[in-house]
Amino acid sequence: MLEPLGLTYVQYLVMLVLWEAAPRSVGELGQALYLDSGTLTPLLKRMEKAGMVTRQRDNNDERRVLIHLTEHGASLKSQARNIQDELLCRMELTREQSRELKVRVMTLIDKLEDH
Repeated sequence: MLEPLGLTYVQYLVMLVLWEAAPRSVGELGQALYLDSGTLTPLLKRMEKAGMVTRQRDNNDERRVLIHLTEHGASLKSQARNIQDELLCRMELTREQSRELKVRVMTLIDKLEDH
């Protein structure tokens, strides 16, 4: 489903976060996706090379790198709008079941992080 968009699954997750609000710092992306910067940086470099995002140092804090959507990256949102519904259909889940599953997984992650 993602191949026609030129996205891997993890890149799709990054795009979902950016489509909600951009720009985001690498740290914010990592926090939202539970990924460290060592994983995100090469991924974001590939996405930049593909013309989906740009990486730019924050003018107020040179240590922060902000990720911006390009026009191409923003345009992928409309092309990807049916992917979530298609995934739910393939997994045979309703939207409510999907929400419940997400809550349970997030609760599990929180518990694992606390220990």
